Amino acid sequence: MDGKAIASEIKAEISREVSAMTAPPSLAVVIVGDDPASKIYVGNKRKACAETGIKSLLYELPEDTPQKDLLGLIEALNASPEVSGILVQLPLPGHISEPDVLTAISPDKDVDGFHPANAGRLMIGQAKFPPCTPAGIVELIKRSGVTISGKRAVVVGRSVNVGKPAALMLLAENATVTVCHSRTRDLADVTREADILVVALGKPRFITADMVKPGAAVIDVGIHRLGGGKLCGDVDFEAVREVAGDISPVPGGVGLMTVAMLMKNTLAAARL
Repeated sequence: MDGKAIASEIKAEISREVSAMTAPPSLAVVIVGDDPASKIYVGNKRKACAETGIKSLLYELPEDTPQKDLLGLIEALNASPEVSGILVQLPLPGHISEPDVLTAISPDKDVDGFHPANAGRLMIGQAKFPPCTPAGIVELIKRSGVTISGKRAVVVGRSVNVGKPAALMLLAENATVTVCHSRTRDLADVTREADILVVALGKPRFITADMVKPGAAVIDVGIHRLGGGKLCGDVDFEAVREVAGDISPVPGGVGLMTVAMLMKNTLAAARL
């Protein structure tokens, strides 16, 4: 599954739509502190904005920024007609409450799809801004030519930001969905039943070839940095690729799709 090519295709589609607008959408990105990984992610998002014609607004705050100051900035961004979408880069420093911050973002500008109102809309099938990683997973599957309707899908991981919404979105595509987690008994027996296996567990190379049904589509959401700067996912890629019918690589898979879907949500927010 070529996430790089598909993400480029989506960004090109967005770019054409943006170029036809009288004013470009704008994305405000807020980062608190100097976490190196967060800075890389923010850089990737700003690059995607440049590629699609979306205006990027960056707000870099010190590590010790009081929560009230961050909430004050979000309030100002909510009120600004110049801002289409707002994204606060996670994780936040320990003294700041992530739920308080995410809830402070206007649901109409919550392009990450993390606000409780938007999570609820996803639950009832009326999502304005589906969370970017789950949306990227579904789009990667569909644009890779894999049929979802009628298939058995297994999601390994039940996080609020990936596992649970991915299960809901696959269910909306008429898959029969099972969600697995750390308490699931006989996990391999369940994963071997999957026509579509989504892995968002957070453990490097956890899914091995004997856990995968021959011909299955395997989507690896994990990303881990190994020695020598090499990256891997939650799936043992080299072994599983010999069994799977389709498989997403790390890097070059879901991560690129996540950023592309963020651009798509920002365009949707501008239209609102």
